[in-house]
Amino acid sequence: MSHALAPSRRQTDQRAALLADALAGLAAPRKTLPCKWLYDPEGSRLFGEITRLPEYYPTRTEMRILAERAPEIAAAAGPRAAVIEFGSGDGKKVLLLLRAMAAPAAYVPVDIAPEWLEEAGGRVREAFPGLAVLPVVADFTASFALPRGLGRAPRLGFFPGSTIGNFAPEEALGFLQRARATLGAGARLVLGADLVKDTARLVAAYDDKAGVTARFNLNLLARLNRDCGADFDLSAFRHQALWNAAASRIEMHLVSQRAQSVHLGGQRIAFAAGETIHTESSAKYREDDLRALAARSGWRAARSWTDAERLFSVWLLEAA
Repeated sequence: MSHALAPSRRQTDQRAALLADALAGLAAPRKTLPCKWLYDPEGSRLFGEITRLPEYYPTRTEMRILAERAPEIAAAAGPRAAVIEFGSGDGKKVLLLLRAMAAPAAYVPVDIAPEWLEEAGGRVREAFPGLAVLPVVADFTASFALPRGLGRAPRLGFFPGSTIGNFAPEEALGFLQRARATLGAGARLVLGADLVKDTARLVAAYDDKAGVTARFNLNLLARLNRDCGADFDLSAFRHQALWNAAASRIEMHLVSQRAQSVHLGGQRIAFAAGETIHTESSAKYREDDLRALAARSGWRAARSWTDAERLFSVWLLEAA
């Protein structure tokens, strides 16, 4: 998708892609829906609420690491670098980095959700009125083109939030390989990654007492009803978060509470009682595993930083 598309065409394309992904995932032996579709405007709002919950440690911990280490990261990146953020979020994290950098050349937020781009771009423009902000509406998990206006500025990729954990192992490898190709020779990448820790703390972060994460997860079915004409009964599904030790990841599921059928795109989809839709994975890494993943994908782990409790990590990767 190109950032030059008109909104109506972009929305039509996104709804067609959502429907195709949903039909394919719900026809699989183990039903799935890609987590990227969780982030419509309501999903984005709910995720912002999740990041402020007491149980959800990743955001505040990463923000603290970035606030403390941004000068070191900026010094390693060098002056006049263009920052390309894969999955722009609300722009708060990248501000910590930009404020520490010497004369950044541009900020390029990349996201499938235009509302995230508007928020991130607006926040950066307000903080840096003279900085070129060049948003790109694209699925950052696939190949996309950078804006031509970057010229020969050094590239600094920014991929916070442990979004790398949403990928299966081979998908994470593929993303890092594509990021290296997109950013080019001599590039660097700042990567946030959650670490393995106590299971109870992990599960609580994805199944909060207030039920915000449950509403976030169920909102995906509401989006399919609204955008794709499905007829999901949201009260017939419940949110579930569990730790998959073999895969070293938290999984989010929507559990069918009874035998039922749903209609989507002219097809009837049957659910058995207790059958689940796997909506998101969040892998938790060990530091040696991250170094090995970086090396396999053409990067070198130059530096890493963690908090005092070793809950979360931030990495500076250099193109090998």
